[in-house]
Amino acid sequence: MPKKDVAQPMNEPQAREPLHGVTLEQIVKSLVEFYGWDELGKCLEVKCFTLNPSVKSSLKFLRKTPWARKKVEHLYLASKKSDV
Repeated sequence: MPKKDVAQPMNEPQAREPLHGVTLEQIVKSLVEFYGWDELGKCLEVKCFTLNPSVKSSLKFLRKTPWARKKVEHLYLASKKSDV
């Protein structure tokens, strides 16, 4: 019995990652715009958001710290859902 081709046709949309094409910098800037640094520091108790916060220092920390980055990505997705 021949195997069935499981590949999707090119014209069918594929399921995409919700963060596909969104940079970490865009995520941080969006969260700062949505919440502000003070509220963001309360939502995510991470020093890069509470102690002399800046986009540059936050990006440096988040790129080295996977657990914090996951929290930021989760909050970003939640904020986008509440935007709609």
